Amino acid sequence: MTAKGVLALDFSGFGLMTPPGDYLGTMMRDAFVYMLASRPLGTIYIGVTGDLVRRCAEHRAGTIDGFTNRYEIKRLVWFESTPNISAAIQREKTLKHWPRTWKVALIEKNNPHWDDLFHSIAR
Repeated sequence: MTAKGVLALDFSGFGLMTPPGDYLGTMMRDAFVYMLASRPLGTIYIGVTGDLVRRCAEHRAGTIDGFTNRYEIKRLVWFESTPNISAAIQREKTLKHWPRTWKVALIEKNNPHWDDLFHSIAR
């Protein structure tokens, strides 16, 4: 227990940055825009989240019905931090309107081999 009676739990062993359901923490930190791919130069999905590790883990586990699950899009190939969820949503909308060649160029600028970046963020 902490001073205010809130139980303090260590979630670091699960690769989580914050406890599940930590909504106050989500509001107080960055939001992310991310791109997943089915394979190098494969199908691309663009999403937005306040908890990148949790969201990518959900995609990888196939627990999210829809486009990413149907086309087995699980590889995190690009992400960007934004100051808040509104900025992340705006950036997501902008990227979704870009031609595919621009999206590929953005990914390949920092990830030329389309490596899965999930393990670099899930520590």
